[in-house]
Amino acid sequence: MNPHDFSIYNILKRNAVINRDKIAWICDNEELTYGRFLENTDNVAFGLASNGIEKGDRIAVIGQNSMAYVYLFFAAAKIGAIMLPVNIRLSEDEIEYIINDGSPKIIFADDDFQGFAGKLSEKYDFVEKLYGLESVDGIFARFDTLTENHGTCSAHIVLTDDAFVIIHTAAIAGKPRGAVISHNNLLMASLQAVNIWQMTSEDRHLCLLPFFHIAGLGLTLDTILVGGINILMPKFDAEMALRHIEDNRATIFFDFPPILSTLLENNKKSGRDLSSLRIVTGLESPEIIKNLEGTTPAKFWTGYGQSETTGFITNTAVSEKPGSTGVPCYFSEVNIIDEQGEPVETGIAGEIAVRGPMVFKGYWNLENDTADTFRGGWHHTGDKGKLDDNGYLYYVGRMPEKELIKPGGENVYPAEVEKTILEVPQIKEVSVIGVHDDQWGEAVKAICVLKEGERLSESEVIDHVASKIARYKKPKYIVFVDELPKSEDGSIDRDKVKSTLMDLK
Repeated sequence: MNPHDFSIYNILKRNAVINRDKIAWICDNEELTYGRFLENTDNVAFGLASNGIEKGDRIAVIGQNSMAYVYLFFAAAKIGAIMLPVNIRLSEDEIEYIINDGSPKIIFADDDFQGFAGKLSEKYDFVEKLYGLESVDGIFARFDTLTENHGTCSAHIVLTDDAFVIIHTAAIAGKPRGAVISHNNLLMASLQAVNIWQMTSEDRHLCLLPFFHIAGLGLTLDTILVGGINILMPKFDAEMALRHIEDNRATIFFDFPPILSTLLENNKKSGRDLSSLRIVTGLESPEIIKNLEGTTPAKFWTGYGQSETTGFITNTAVSEKPGSTGVPCYFSEVNIIDEQGEPVETGIAGEIAVRGPMVFKGYWNLENDTADTFRGGWHHTGDKGKLDDNGYLYYVGRMPEKELIKPGGENVYPAEVEKTILEVPQIKEVSVIGVHDDQWGEAVKAICVLKEGERLSESEVIDHVASKIARYKKPKYIVFVDELPKSEDGSIDRDKVKSTLMDLK
């Protein structure tokens, strides 16, 4: 270790000294100080090390947000292990792929996933130990046995650029890709965020998003960096969230549709005091933002980012520049390039390319994909945008090879849904596109061509997709047509599908 290194764990150590008796967490109406937070984390780190977890080993977590989940993140940071948070909204096949890809030495699962995790441990010999996040069943050990020790885990050599977490992104070619994010990536992202939003120790973050999402993890860490309070919720519940905002004076939270609209709608009935809110950030429609800013003191901030950029790399208050995603953040360089990788003129659309200390380390076990993404010394996002004369970025759409739909903030690649729909014997061709949705921002629409003489209902197609991949990827709309528009090479012309068939019912 050299004198320039600093890890996520060092943030916690600092707070345990200068904020020892200050509240760090509110969970299930219980309060936890920064001093106790460090002590509990150190005990978990010792327990992990006693179970043979070493630097670079992966720790998988399959479950909802919990304090056990939080302890694992910081304990892993102390010993140099790599967290593998699993999206619990995925199908069992998808979760199994992520476990096999990440090959964790230990799996933590909550009650709903212990049966499945147990089967995975029998199938894959790299899994050496199973723990429950809550109660336990059968072969699972209790989480608190990790903390039943009085030993001090010795310091490990953890470098700033070491991998800290692997977040699997949506499947472009049918399989998720694990974005490897370092301690430094998250540290720099947090430094940007706390400065942009002027966060202080008085801020209270309402943890609405899951820790397997970069936004959920990032804003939680931002709050810890400034010595603020995180208010932990296992999952989104509108009435519980409103109670926390009123009773615990939450000041900031991250929003993906339909979180904010649901909160505001429910509050028409409950009439909770939302005057503590200062910032809501994420993605939302202009109408909902106007409602928020017209009924609370909060300002809505938006930006552009992805898991591979450790969150936002541009940011702005929506009221400052409506329609834009903001200017590049402090440590983010943004360029707009053409197909040859050359910069385009201001105001012209091209691919968004990024570089800076927030760009991820690469894709886990995918050297070719990583090399392609980093070609020319830039991270190629696969998204299109344009810059104005003042450096504001405007999001335009996706590159053809990275066509993407985002219902409720989740990533859905049409190619994956199309592949699943084509498993239905009666279907000859299909094109999947994204359409506007008032509730979720975007929804999945599948336009299908049946084989001659075949019959099929919309619900049969939807049910098949829901049984094979994550339910949020299933089409909300199914349309049957006689033929799909084609390109000169005979392939389906997605642009023509959008222009001619998007509004078809």
